[in-house]
Amino acid sequence: MARRRLVYEGKAKTIYAGPEPGTLVQHFKDDATAFNAEKHAIIDGKGVLNNFISEYVMTHLNSVGVPTHFIRRLNMREQLIREVEIIPLEVVVRNVAAGSIAKRLGIEEGTPLPRPIVEYYYKDDKLGDPMVAEEHIAAFNWATAQDLDDMVALALRVNDFLSGLFLGVGIKLVDFKIECGHIYDGDIPRVIVADEISPDSCRLWDVKSGQKFDKDVFRRDLGDLMDGYTEVATRLGVMPEKSIVRSGGPKLVH
Repeated sequence: MARRRLVYEGKAKTIYAGPEPGTLVQHFKDDATAFNAEKHAIIDGKGVLNNFISEYVMTHLNSVGVPTHFIRRLNMREQLIREVEIIPLEVVVRNVAAGSIAKRLGIEEGTPLPRPIVEYYYKDDKLGDPMVAEEHIAAFNWATAQDLDDMVALALRVNDFLSGLFLGVGIKLVDFKIECGHIYDGDIPRVIVADEISPDSCRLWDVKSGQKFDKDVFRRDLGDLMDGYTEVATRLGVMPEKSIVRSGGPKLVH
């Protein structure tokens, strides 16, 4: 088997050159990180669940006209995706106060926000992905005004869709983040959703109990992260074979 060309390795995913021009292979790892990777563990099977959940979400977004980089799932851990020119921003949409916004503004966690709030974060691990304003984005030319309009429009459409999708299985979409990138129709750039949408990038709470099914379980030592991710996959109807998903417990990495 030919050795694949590594394009990029991040905290939770590895990107390889794809089989055809304009494609990449996205591999989901079992790494769990928090606090800008200060906390790190290998959780057996996490990458499999994120692959299946992200496939489900991206497929449905594509079907309702929200463009994404997702083409198809290749195997238990990998997806074929379109190659995009990533915009160096994370777009966060918040429906309920949790995490950093609760701390910054002194809002009790769990408080519904008056409307979805959109925030931008500059993608730079060395800086801790700082929150930025539109003025910063324009001044440093990280994205154009049209890019921002397109990214916000996509993020709010994703929010509407995901809120209904998860509510239908008894899960509250508290917040989430997306990344976007450019593809080109000739010389004209078009913004689409990239990266992944999974419990790694969303806060997901049970509607009735408030139980957390997302990475806060790992951040805050609230229990077994795989239990939460498995619950999300099960409710969405995308649970792969348990024997394939997990063969052992979490492994701490120092």
